[in-house]
Amino acid sequence: MYHKPVMLNESIESLCTNESGVYVDLTYGGGGHSSSILNFLGKKGKLVAFDQDSDAINNKADDNRLLLINQNFKHLKQNLNYYGYEEVDGVLADLGVSSFQFDQPERGFSIRYDSDLDMRMNKNADLKASDILNNYLESDLAQVFYDFADLRNSRAIAKHIVDFRTENQIKTTKQLNDLLSSFLPKGYENKILAKIYQSLRIEVNSEINALKEMLSQLPEVVKKGGKIVLITYHSIEDRLVKRFIQNGCFESEPIKDDFGKTNLPFKRLFKFKVPSVQEVKLNNRARSAKLRSAIRL
Repeated sequence: MYHKPVMLNESIESLCTNESGVYVDLTYGGGGHSSSILNFLGKKGKLVAFDQDSDAINNKADDNRLLLINQNFKHLKQNLNYYGYEEVDGVLADLGVSSFQFDQPERGFSIRYDSDLDMRMNKNADLKASDILNNYLESDLAQVFYDFADLRNSRAIAKHIVDFRTENQIKTTKQLNDLLSSFLPKGYENKILAKIYQSLRIEVNSEINALKEMLSQLPEVVKKGGKIVLITYHSIEDRLVKRFIQNGCFESEPIKDDFGKTNLPFKRLFKFKVPSVQEVKLNNRARSAKLRSAIRL
């Protein structure tokens, strides 16, 4: 299976209200969420889906109500305008990496396989994880580990990598795992490695910038009364989603006009939801997921 959709029922219940509406799935992947949206929609309904991974595009469902666009979701508004959709009834984004991407050794997303350090979601992009490890300045490398992995010893890890690469290029996941062994406390090896891989993946794919660009476009493309549903998997992206829904920006307080008033674009439908115990048992990768949803005011 390409990817088991996380919190599928909760997503569709929060998102879909108009059988003849236009909806957007920003992370098509294996089409799990998209398939359920299409099942909800009537003959006049439309679904616009995005995915920058060509493997996902090859997985397109045969349905004339589906438009699948091979681009990063940061180009949301541009593409909707191009295809004549000024406003939509709802937007869904299941963020993060698909199970299919994790389970392909050659993609370099997983700590489990000995493979090239790639981590590109768009396989046509130039920057790979190995480029970051071998070419970034020590200070920039430390910043990546601190910002995207929340590692307090990020400077020491960066220095160790830079010292190592003076004599050896870091090309494979096994090299990286072995190189980092002294920074992995017993019993927490996989947890720390996963954080480091996460930080590299975020940097390779410029995930945080893309997320901010996409979220900033939602007030302009979602019609009043329309819904947004966003599923996050780590605290960095979840914090951005939470603040955007609450404050209409990425700051801890909403922006006020000259009269001290706020003009919030969305109102949350609930605090957040997490997968059931049963779902986590069936799909362990759902364990860290949070679903947040809001309505356009």
